[in-house]
Amino acid sequence: MYRRSLEEPEAFWAEQAQKLDWFKTWDRVLEWQPPYARWFVGGKLNVSTQCVDRHVKTWRKSKVAIYWEGEPGDTRVLSYSTLFMEVNHFASVLKRLGVGKGDKVALYLPMIPELPIFMLACGRIGAVHTVIFSGFSPQAIADRVNDIQAKLIITADGGYRRGKTIKLKELTDEAVKLCPSVEKIVVVKRTGESVPWIEGRDIWLSSLLDEPHDLVVPESVEATHPLYILYTSGTTGKPKGVIHSTGGYLVYNHSTYQWVFNLREESVFWCTADVGWVTGHSSIVYGPLSHGASIVIYEGAADYPTIDRWWDIIEKYGVTILYTSPTAIRMFMRYGEEWLAKHDLSSLELLGSVGEPINPEAWQWYYQNIGWEMCPVVDTWWQTETGGIMISPAPGIEPLPLKPGSATLPLPGVDASVVDASGKELPPCQTGYLVIKKPWPGMLLDIYGNSERYNDSYWSRFPGMYYSGDFAMRDLDGYFWMLGRADEVLKVAGHRLGTAEIESAVVSHPAVAEVATTSQPDVVKGQAIVLFIILKKGKSPSDTLRKDIIKHIRQAIGPVATPSEIYFVPSLPKTRSGKIMRRVLKAVASGESIGDITTLDDKTSVDEVKRAYQSLKKAKRGLDGELDRR
Repeated sequence: MYRRSLEEPEAFWAEQAQKLDWFKTWDRVLEWQPPYARWFVGGKLNVSTQCVDRHVKTWRKSKVAIYWEGEPGDTRVLSYSTLFMEVNHFASVLKRLGVGKGDKVALYLPMIPELPIFMLACGRIGAVHTVIFSGFSPQAIADRVNDIQAKLIITADGGYRRGKTIKLKELTDEAVKLCPSVEKIVVVKRTGESVPWIEGRDIWLSSLLDEPHDLVVPESVEATHPLYILYTSGTTGKPKGVIHSTGGYLVYNHSTYQWVFNLREESVFWCTADVGWVTGHSSIVYGPLSHGASIVIYEGAADYPTIDRWWDIIEKYGVTILYTSPTAIRMFMRYGEEWLAKHDLSSLELLGSVGEPINPEAWQWYYQNIGWEMCPVVDTWWQTETGGIMISPAPGIEPLPLKPGSATLPLPGVDASVVDASGKELPPCQTGYLVIKKPWPGMLLDIYGNSERYNDSYWSRFPGMYYSGDFAMRDLDGYFWMLGRADEVLKVAGHRLGTAEIESAVVSHPAVAEVATTSQPDVVKGQAIVLFIILKKGKSPSDTLRKDIIKHIRQAIGPVATPSEIYFVPSLPKTRSGKIMRRVLKAVASGESIGDITTLDDKTSVDEVKRAYQSLKKAKRGLDGELDRR
């Protein structure tokens, strides 16, 4: 199967595409004009038809589509018939608000059923959605809304997190002050708290739903029509608006979710990610629902109000597939196995890992204590840009021996390789750059409004090959081992944050002259953010200033960007060309060897950084608990 997928890619993917319902079949499977790929050219379909409509024509109309549980304990269960009616109703609302094919809609919502319903409703009428993670700040919201020039934002009065309410409407109001394109804000009632209101601009969703509505016929859209735009952090400040198509994306995810998870219509699939990330798009909405499976959506924190909240949910809903992050696994390792013993987890058939490389210790604990050594662990590697899983075990095709910590092998149609700096393929057991040598249907169409950046970011480093930005190694069996980012993008608790975006936020603080961002290993998060800051003349280091800078960062980006450490230094280690030697800072922060520093402009800065690190480490011992980490 794998060999044929590479030797006859168009015939192979045409067979996979036939598993979906098309209004019109394609004229050409692939139009490849490097670096641009257009899949199923001339074909027409609709995402709502794939994920909802076709199921209500079968026995699945009465089966559960969504099990939802809010953090306070409230629940909702939606059958496929109910989901069909809701998607229609929401699509009717969008049309009455003047939204049509090609229009952009921003969704800033908590993890409630209205979020996937609005995503599917947008797709039903051919509108393009961008989901904004509910942990982002007003500035981060504004950056994304302004980039797509959205006229409509859909938000909620609030959401719940660790017993507190997140005031999403207020955050949206702050963002909209910077967004002249926004004409309407639709608000979902979630917490019931009073919110600021501007008549004529703000509208309660409930009032719109009270109005009569008609059945909305799914828009027949081209396979190459954008389904969504999702922003991902990079190394150069402004997040990139990754565009995914309708046809290629759906075909790829429908196929891979069967291969990787052995997904069946009787599966109960729980991906614990937020829909604001690509994992949530593919693993909560489009992948499972296209198969007619049941999904679980949970609003709150993993260990709130009790440490065993997740295990209770698995037992309650009979979850068969659990897909989560190494960060979550490591957190539960710290709590111990006694919490697991209180629950029957025998419904589980398969375990998945996503977001970052999983260390072997966490893999083994996951396998032994959650799966009782009876559930395969699929360690998946993919990116926002790839649209779907690329390297992973594939129990739905063939069970293979698993190696804790390895993502295993490329999926069918994925021509992955590890190359050196010149693009030459490396032999086994040598570390290099992970590239993909052939196009695949799930790949991004472009970067919104910036094709030059698309080419520069992914195709210029190794011409003709997609550059992932990751280090990797293949062992003697051909298994891939992911070794982290080769660029300056951090993975904090599975969330991708660009150093440039963080640094831009920090230097906007009035006391900061210069900053460099690095990371250090964290037992729970995987990576923790560490900042080395040079203050402006006349400003002095203090714990008060440290806290104020943290507050500033949280307001600029969100709690996810909260640094674990801040060190005030008189200078930063730089090369003679003026580039900050981040590996030096990372080595200092992680206690590793600094290595070659022959290109360093001022070697004394290394010692200064070391001294600052050690002295502040000593002075701040025990202060970490004061940080309000999300």
